[in-house]
Order: sequence, then structure tokens, then C-alpha cells
Amino acid sequence: MIQSTKELSEELQKREGVRTVKVQPHEEFKIIANQKEIILSGPAIIMINQD
Repeated sequence: MIQSTKELSEELQKREGVRTVKVQPHEEFKIIANQKEIILSGPAIIMINQD
């Protein structure tokens, strides 16, 4: 059975160790890690998996 990206994301969001940040349409956000910077705009769902 093939799951859609949406279904996989929804399942991951329910799990322990996963934090989710929802970004609204046209809202800008920045990610900085390892001296690298990425600037994007929503809509987006950012998931942080620290499991």
C-alpha cells in the first residue's frame, strides 16, 4: 500500500519526539543550521524529529 506524503506527515506528527510548526500562507520563515541559512515562505509544515 502506497501512502501519500500527507498521510505520512500526519502519522509522524502523532509520534513522540516529533515537533511540528505550521506556517501560514505568505508567512516567511528562516532555518539556520550548520552555518547555512534557508529563507522560505508558507504554507508549510515543519517537522523536527528528535527521536
